[in-house]
Amino acid sequence: MILVLDFGGQYNQLIARRVRENNIYCEVHTLTDGEIKSDKNVKSGLGTAINFDAIKNLDLEGIILTGGPQSVYKENASLPPSELFSLNVPVLGICYGAQAMAYVLNGKVKTAEVSEYGKTELEILSESKLFAGVEKKSVVWMSHTDRITNLPENFIATAQTENCPIAAAENPAENLYAVQFHPEVLHTAEGKKILSNFVDICACKRDWKMDTFVSDTINNLKNKIGDGKVLCALSGGVDSSVAAVLLSKAVGKNLTCVFVDHGLLRKNEAAEVEEVFSNYNLNFIKIDAADRFLSKLVGVTDPERKRKIIGEEFIRVFEDVAKKIGAVDFLVQGTIYPDVIESGLGKSAVIKSHHNVGGLPDFVDFKEIVEPLRLLFKDEVRQAGRELGLPENLVSRQPFPGPGLGIRIIGEVTAEKIKIVQDADAIYREEIAKAGIAPQLGQYFAALTNMRSVGVMGDGRTYDSAIVLRAVMTSDFMTAEAAQLDWNILNIVANRIVNEVKGVNRVLYDCTSKPPATIEFE
Repeated sequence: MILVLDFGGQYNQLIARRVRENNIYCEVHTLTDGEIKSDKNVKSGLGTAINFDAIKNLDLEGIILTGGPQSVYKENASLPPSELFSLNVPVLGICYGAQAMAYVLNGKVKTAEVSEYGKTELEILSESKLFAGVEKKSVVWMSHTDRITNLPENFIATAQTENCPIAAAENPAENLYAVQFHPEVLHTAEGKKILSNFVDICACKRDWKMDTFVSDTINNLKNKIGDGKVLCALSGGVDSSVAAVLLSKAVGKNLTCVFVDHGLLRKNEAAEVEEVFSNYNLNFIKIDAADRFLSKLVGVTDPERKRKIIGEEFIRVFEDVAKKIGAVDFLVQGTIYPDVIESGLGKSAVIKSHHNVGGLPDFVDFKEIVEPLRLLFKDEVRQAGRELGLPENLVSRQPFPGPGLGIRIIGEVTAEKIKIVQDADAIYREEIAKAGIAPQLGQYFAALTNMRSVGVMGDGRTYDSAIVLRAVMTSDFMTAEAAQLDWNILNIVANRIVNEVKGVNRVLYDCTSKPPATIEFE
């Protein structure tokens, strides 16, 4: 595999995603000086920290050092040991990772006279395996306030920008490469080619494929669970559905799938999920718990608290079900890699605590939580679903967050607000379907703001809520562009919502990409 060492960069997950597009297995970990009690979790990709001793024991084909918010010359900066660059595997440093490589190997890094942020033209200065087939001049994405001023011994500069004379450098004899820009983001025109070139430098076989992952996962689950009883948290979404079928193939009748209607689902969704999965051999159980969840959310406005409350209540419901059906050893969740990373990986910022990761309570009354998709990105999960024979309409279904409408209602969640956003969202989805553009969109939904504004209807004054519509185009859900929907569609949706949904007098459209925004609102 290729190991991505994370130094707190906002794009760390994208690096892993781009590497995997080349059919190479890749994991993201943070580097620590401390002792790792067991490197079993690290080798299975479930750990978040790894030390140098553990790295030496891994069968690696390459290492990538990510960007980060620190300055390498500041006290307490996270730096790799110099021995890392003597492991006889290619190393690529990106942004902070490039500066860390230079600094540790006795180069110099200083505050840049002119910081660079955004698109910049890169000029390649000399031939390089890393830039094979790359245009001599192309657009790259920069995000830095420091820069390398003096290179370590045996390094040469291979590219520059107007304000960064050493935008890329390398020691080809030692297979050490450094780039100041971010090749992993789509804003860098030749970024995918550059990372593919690094995979070639690593001499990777490009043989990590989804059919192998599926068969290996099923076998691993059989060995892990044996005759144990398994409870699967089934939401009806892509992730939990794929996880459920994986477990079904691994443990058969020892699996019970529980669908919890927490009252925060889309309009008519509970009935639709029950209808679909009652036809599968999954020991399907539906639990109506809307009142239970809503009572826990009274007066709560902070989005992180909402996520954690919903996450804990899910666990408590599953514990109650487990007691009723007999001893259950394992709880299965459809956690995927973006859930783990956005919930805070090592020094990376907590973007939002996913209810099934950062939202879990400290005590869980199960032997173990099993997350067979924890290492996959969204599009990889869809591929796994196809390998398992799930129908395309289920595999291609747009994501719906576990906390549901709880994070699409800004501020306190109430029954009245839930109905408003359910009705508005149903209209939006209906018109998107009528227009025939649903397959082009990664995700689209309506959310309820906490803003009220003055309007006029029937010659009378109104003072009602504002609905915001969101639609994005994405494949991996790590980055997304706001969809430029036809104005006629938006006009129809806005008119219908204002006229048909009581309590709404204004409709807005969110045209922000990810980053800087997230796809969901809270």
